[in-house]
Amino acid sequence: MEKKPHFVRRELLPREVPSISLALLLAAVLLLNALLYLYLSKFSSSLGRVETDSGLCPFGHFKFGAVKNCSPWLSCEALNREVRKLKCVGEGAVKKVFLSEWKEKKVVLSQLTNSELKEDFLHGLKMLKALQSKHVVRLLGYCEQQFTILTEYHPLGSLRSLNETLHIPKYKGMNTWHRRLMLAIDYVSIIRYLHSSPLGTLVMCDSNDLDKVLSQYLLTSDFHVLVNDLDALPLVNRSAGRLVKCGHRELQGEFVAPEQRWPYGEDVPFEDDLMPPYDEKTDIWKIPDVSNFFLGHVEGSDIVRLHLFDIHAACKKKDPAERPSAQEVLDTYRKVLTLLIREAAMPGTREML
Repeated sequence: MEKKPHFVRRELLPREVPSISLALLLAAVLLLNALLYLYLSKFSSSLGRVETDSGLCPFGHFKFGAVKNCSPWLSCEALNREVRKLKCVGEGAVKKVFLSEWKEKKVVLSQLTNSELKEDFLHGLKMLKALQSKHVVRLLGYCEQQFTILTEYHPLGSLRSLNETLHIPKYKGMNTWHRRLMLAIDYVSIIRYLHSSPLGTLVMCDSNDLDKVLSQYLLTSDFHVLVNDLDALPLVNRSAGRLVKCGHRELQGEFVAPEQRWPYGEDVPFEDDLMPPYDEKTDIWKIPDVSNFFLGHVEGSDIVRLHLFDIHAACKKKDPAERPSAQEVLDTYRKVLTLLIREAAMPGTREML
């Protein structure tokens, strides 16, 4: 009889230990989930770069740097009196861009260079005023009479120099699959915003090749993406039967969507009047190529590409109607980011359970 307690102890011990271990493991998983939730909540505001923000000023106003109060957009008089050009930093078909100074702050002054393209310039200004949001470079002032626009300066420049920037020692810590995917999310968020803008469905027409696309966007110092050039944003209005054409020249190459290419073969000379119009799904076709640039070739980027394979295949459907909306692409990108962060935070948890 005295051996019975000893028998009971030996029988219970192996069962109690796993129970305690399992309880500790479950507690650890719950703690990691809580930490992961807080982590994702921290970044949720930046994932989509939401349009509404308490820091935005009323229409016609801006605030700059650490200044708390909103100021009216600078007028022609204020631009002439208070803004000083420093140097030319870029020139395109429509405008010349100057790094400038206003009240000891760096700003960007854009001026029309070709009077034949003044309608494009004024359209870009109209879009810039109407679309002010977290997705669009900040407008500080303008002068229509002098065809001049003043915007916020971003020292990291356009997305064309992204890879070079990420190799600078100061920014090497940003060169991860996670940060690169977040930049791709910013980009898709901008496309989603343009497709559902306050003005209606807008198409990003300055996007005939990858380099041209990247030149339209800026990289901010806190590593987010802003659209900067809005000169070519035609409006799609399906209810009115209004589609668009990106320019009046023949577009070629695999980067542009199939419906943007001349459909009648090489034997028929291109004629703009015969070219069928199209809709915003041309932007969707280009998303995989732009995202592939964002993801680069860092550790983990191929895993991200694998998770995005299906949505990218859908973006490349020849029939525009079969491609997903920008919102559907954005939702998928966010889900993939959440999934991969969870897996990185809790490696092997599923196997342990």
